[in-house]
Amino acid sequence: MKPIVVRGGGDIATGTIHQLSRAGYPVLVLETEHPSAIRRQVAFCEAVYEKTASVEGLTAVHADSLEEAMDMVNPSRPVVLVDSEGDSIREIKPDVVVDAILAKRNLGTRRDMAKLTIGLGPGFSAGKDVDYVIETMRGHNLGRVIEEGPAMADTGVPGRIMGYGKERVIHAPAEGILYGRTGIAAQVKKDDVIAVIREDGGTEVSVFASLDGIVRGLIRDGYPVKKGFKIADIDPRIGERDNCFTISDKARCIAGSVLQLICAGEKGQRRR
Repeated sequence: MKPIVVRGGGDIATGTIHQLSRAGYPVLVLETEHPSAIRRQVAFCEAVYEKTASVEGLTAVHADSLEEAMDMVNPSRPVVLVDSEGDSIREIKPDVVVDAILAKRNLGTRRDMAKLTIGLGPGFSAGKDVDYVIETMRGHNLGRVIEEGPAMADTGVPGRIMGYGKERVIHAPAEGILYGRTGIAAQVKKDDVIAVIREDGGTEVSVFASLDGIVRGLIRDGYPVKKGFKIADIDPRIGERDNCFTISDKARCIAGSVLQLICAGEKGQRRR
């Protein structure tokens, strides 16, 4: 069986990878050389750094070459390969390609890459550059399969939790190398220092918690960031610490729609 190719291994993509693997599909994950996942505890892209990454009982492994990846991949073991341009897709000729990069724009996925192509979120037009688009905006239409046209435009504002929206997401106040001063799942108070950014020249700029809560996500130590780059996520629900280590409801919803399309395609029920 040819592997399903998933471009991207962040937390939303990981929901899809996990569900496809559990459903019996081999999955090859194509990632960048330096992934920047915030929710690192639930992102298979961390295998690029650590060689393996485990999420909810499933472990993905990193491969150094396409040949090695194809030898290793099976339904119980997703494989992560560094290939940001998707060059290996031409060699694999997969039946299914899922673009789960969530870059808010199309970074090169084309409809002719596979028999079935699926794009997650804004940046794709169903029936044009991919066969289907999955809505990723929280709300009534989350997970909706779009057969013609694009997903909803990105608002830049995360879903509200306990009345907090944009306050939950923290962006880099300066350019430099980030070093964490706390960990994912740590409880913090507003204005606690959660990280520092070491600028060129050695000056350290503190990164402060934007509200009381749990550090739901924090970019890894030593990562170079630009000013304004998303680096952390605070969850105001103190009792939701365990959520830092499990796939989100949003990721599971999107994953279900991807699986639905793939199953329908195997039964000849999808249109081209």
